[in-house]
Amino acid sequence: MGPTTPDWRTNNTTLNESDNIPNFCVTMSYSLNILTVIVALVGLAGNAIVLWLLGFRMHRNAFSVYILNLAGADFLILSFQILASIIDICCQAHKIYVFVIHCWEIAFNFAYLAGLSMLSAMSTERCLSVMCPIWHRCRRPRHTSAVMCALLWALSLLLSLLEGNACDMFLHYFGLGWCTKLSFITFAWLIVLFVVLSGSSLALLVRIFCGSRRLLVTRLYVTIALTVLVFFIFGLPYGFYWFFLYWTVEMDEVFRCNVSEITVFLSCVNSCANPIIYFLIGSIRHRKFRLKTLKGLLQRAMQDTPEEEGWDGASSGKSG
Repeated sequence: MGPTTPDWRTNNTTLNESDNIPNFCVTMSYSLNILTVIVALVGLAGNAIVLWLLGFRMHRNAFSVYILNLAGADFLILSFQILASIIDICCQAHKIYVFVIHCWEIAFNFAYLAGLSMLSAMSTERCLSVMCPIWHRCRRPRHTSAVMCALLWALSLLLSLLEGNACDMFLHYFGLGWCTKLSFITFAWLIVLFVVLSGSSLALLVRIFCGSRRLLVTRLYVTIALTVLVFFIFGLPYGFYWFFLYWTVEMDEVFRCNVSEITVFLSCVNSCANPIIYFLIGSIRHRKFRLKTLKGLLQRAMQDTPEEEGWDGASSGKSG
């Protein structure tokens, strides 16, 4: 089984009724699945609105392209998890469950890698725009964001296909040594993304608050900073679990059960929180929050010009 399948689910032997831990695991698993479906449905609606506004109703710029692709990755994560949770609750056939788990792992890891890649690229882009403003304004290629997103989608798909169960299915004729090497490459890329995300965020913080020339904080910076912070709290545990379970086989035995379900649920919370962050940042100092103003709120959340008197100014400044 893959990294997201608890060992207690694959055991076909009859559980001892006096052992309360497996029974607790089953109950907690069903509860987490129900909570995951509820959270994911809310997140699907929020990310769908972001995709619709950025894709069809707003002019895109360097940073909104990353947000658009991040919303797409979050939408995929929530969609795959809703399907997996519903099947987990309703399906009792072991063979069907195993097949769904194999497909779900590939799809979920693909979307997770893509979302982390988009967030790292967006944070790095923002750091470069602050560190090298002249280059970013004058010499940066026009379609850099779109090209980077396309490459990151392709790389995430390739790594998710060549890792884990997918590797066993496609490359088992070449020996398991290849799968081990490809898994190591995938986890190395995962660590690189974590380091880049942490380094760019830290460098941006130091430049803004400790630089010789203090920079004014814009809505775009707050939006990116909160998105990164929420990922470190809710999205990072799944990456750690995914990585460390590969090297530590006894991890499920130490935590007994539900480690994978908890980390997946937290990852869904992270995907659900991103559109909420955008609209909350855009609605600061707004008295009304109406559906017809969602476009304006999203534009304000990506506003990259400082506003006078805190954030009281109108959104007439330059977006993105």
